[in-house]
Amino acid sequence: MKNMGTLDRVIRLAAVAAIIGAYGLGLISGILALVLGAVAVVLLLTSLTATCPAYMPFGLSTRPRHR
Repeated sequence: MKNMGTLDRVIRLAAVAAIIGAYGLGLISGILALVLGAVAVVLLLTSLTATCPAYMPFGLSTRPRHR
């Protein structure tokens, strides 16, 4: 069940790009890079599938409602 709108997905992709950029520029390294890398993978996967499992228990959705 898709529960993410376009803006939500774009913000997540921007965060992924920022993490990749910070790593590429050498601003993050070590454990922090690993943790943020894992976060980036989760953000990327949820953005590509338009589904956020954390929204489901609360019944949240950022998708526009159709009339």
